[in-house]
Amino acid sequence: MIEQFSQYFVYDVFKLSRQSQIGSSLDFFVYDSIKIFLLLIIVTHLMSWLRAYLPLEKIRDIINSKKFYGLDYLLASIFGAITPFCSCSSIPLFVGFVGAGVPLGVTFAFLITSPLVNEVALTLFAGLFGLKVTIIYAVSGIMLGVIGGMILGRLKIEKYIDNKFLNITPAQVDKNGTRIITFKKISREAFDIINKIYIYILVGIAIGALIHGYVPTGYFEGYLSGQTWWSVPVAVILAVPLYSNASGVIPIIQALVAKGVPLGTALAFMMATVGLSLPEALMLKRVMKLKLLLIFFATVTISIIILGYLFNINMIY
Repeated sequence: MIEQFSQYFVYDVFKLSRQSQIGSSLDFFVYDSIKIFLLLIIVTHLMSWLRAYLPLEKIRDIINSKKFYGLDYLLASIFGAITPFCSCSSIPLFVGFVGAGVPLGVTFAFLITSPLVNEVALTLFAGLFGLKVTIIYAVSGIMLGVIGGMILGRLKIEKYIDNKFLNITPAQVDKNGTRIITFKKISREAFDIINKIYIYILVGIAIGALIHGYVPTGYFEGYLSGQTWWSVPVAVILAVPLYSNASGVIPIIQALVAKGVPLGTALAFMMATVGLSLPEALMLKRVMKLKLLLIFFATVTISIIILGYLFNINMIY
């Protein structure tokens, strides 16, 4: 429904050509803006409701228990894998988890895996590259989230998160100890979060729309072909300015492999495109300080480069 409205608005109301760059960019902007803000409204209300009803202190104690060490990161990554979000769409859930008091390392595990792996992308992947490559890619995406989340969780990074997103208001209770919950209070808290980040989201989507409409698909092929040692890091660096979801970039990866680009290099390009982007950085900058943003991007970038080399060495395709 959102896609149909976006196309009607751009191509029927504004009479823009479907083949034009400005039409493609505006269609992308309208569609992603509606999708992300609807998601943001739903998620912020849900997380506000959970904060009001659930005993977060006990949940945090369980998650932080050494008995469960590592399981929380794995579950967060698996949850990220089953949510069909791009990097920017994952941010509302990330903000909600932060506000709910979930440990930052665990929230980053979700944020890393969510755009890399989803069921739609894996279905397309299996059709183009086969089941073996698909399973290896899915497991790699989940483990990337687990390991990246663990690394970030050990760095004591809470001080680099904006305090506005760390404040958890205890739920009010009546004289019998029953929690007092009103939709008005939940909604006000949810829209307070949205009000803090909506400008950054719009700017990020706009940059992504310009890249989507004006950067040619085959522009990078000449830089990635061959077996040179620097092809993997170059692929990651070239992919960062781009913005797409996993399903959208898979056909590009097929074309790159067909042109002679090694699969590991192509997968590194794909992971960086969907897992790291300038629009995502702009949105996250509202939630965290620049130092943490750089640490997050560096951790994911290095991890993707290592995976790209491992894929190429093992010749999995």
